[in-house]
Amino acid sequence: MSDEVRRALSEDADALADVHVTTWQTAYRGIFPDEFLDGLDREARRRWWRARVEDETPVPVVGRPAVGFCLVGDADEEGLGEVFAIYVHPDHWRRGYGNRLLRAGSDVLREMGHERAVLWVLRDNDRARRFYESQGWELGRPIRVEEIGGAQVTEVRYETDL
Repeated sequence: MSDEVRRALSEDADALADVHVTTWQTAYRGIFPDEFLDGLDREARRRWWRARVEDETPVPVVGRPAVGFCLVGDADEEGLGEVFAIYVHPDHWRRGYGNRLLRAGSDVLREMGHERAVLWVLRDNDRARRFYESQGWELGRPIRVEEIGGAQVTEVRYETDL
C-alpha cells in the first residue's frame, strides 16, 4: 500500500465507505447504541462518497487503496472553513496519517481562501480531542447537542488559524 496523501478519485468510493463505517463502529462504540453502529449502511455510504468525489469535492485521502480521509469545506459561519470529518481506518491508527490528512485538509481550506477553521467533535471522544489539541487546535466557546443514532450527544467546537 502506498501511503501518499492525494485527492480522492471515484474509484476510492468503496474504500472510503469502508473507512467511514468501520471507524464509526470502532471509535463510537459505547457512545452510540450498538444497534445503530451495527446497522450503518455501507452501500448508502458508498453512494454518498461517489457523489462527493464525482462532484470534484477536493477530499484529501491517504493510501492506495484509501485508508483515511479529511473532508473539509465552508463552515456555516461566514468566512470560516470547517473540517467536517477526518477518519483513518482503525487498522492504520497511530501511523501519522491523521496528522498528514489534517495538514492536507488545512491546505485545501487555505486554497479556498480561508484563514481560520473550526471543527466539531463529540465531547466524550477523548482520543479525537487529544489529537486535535496536539495539532494546535484550541477549544472554542460554543457547544451543541444533537441526537444521532438514538443517542443525545454533546459536541464541542475547536478552532485554529490556518
